[in-house]
Amino acid sequence: YSVFRLALHPGLCLSCVLSSHVTECFNSPYGTKYFPEYAEKIPGECTQKLSEVAKECSIYLIGGSIPEEDAGKLYNTCAVFGPDGTLLVKHRKVSRGRSTREVETGNPVIHLCHCSLPFTSQGCQLLVYPGAFNMTTGPAHWELLQRGRAVDNQVYVATASPARDDKASYVAWGHSTVVNPWGEVLAKAGTEETILYSDIDLEKLAEIRQQIPILRQKRSDLYAVEMKKP
Repeated sequence: YSVFRLALHPGLCLSCVLSSHVTECFNSPYGTKYFPEYAEKIPGECTQKLSEVAKECSIYLIGGSIPEEDAGKLYNTCAVFGPDGTLLVKHRKVSRGRSTREVETGNPVIHLCHCSLPFTSQGCQLLVYPGAFNMTTGPAHWELLQRGRAVDNQVYVATASPARDDKASYVAWGHSTVVNPWGEVLAKAGTEETILYSDIDLEKLAEIRQQIPILRQKRSDLYAVEMKKP
């Protein structure tokens, strides 16, 4: 948790965990077989610490994910906290990623998901993906998917991957990344633990949307995406 204190600098308002210890399933080895042993309640020990750090640093904090136990069921759950330490929302990963949660931060709307949908019409400006691609899908798809989702949704995309541990049962690709709405990579980590910074320029985002007005040209009379409540 000290990574947030190390990363804090003037003007930082949003933090997403980028180290090997705080990303998807940051409190356990990666894999559903480990969930029964490492699962926690929410709120619980890990989320309480994330809440404290968010309040101490006065930031929005996207806390990767942890195995969650609730009423005898297990989930891969991401918790998001506000600058006062309040749990704003939690997202439970769904197979094939057809689920999302949004948090109004005062500027961007943050969506946590694993498979993108057209969010622009809902006011989304930033997509955040805590994820762990492996050594096969990582080099083939990790950056490709980020740049694709950034361009087709005209949003910023930020991904937080575990650092690579070649001795782990699941070896992550690493390379946490930030991409702008033009598909340009603004910041990219290597395979080791690191702190990654990037500016989210909403004026640049508005300029791109004006240049290529996808939203205004959308034919909602011909097609639409329906999001069902669970």
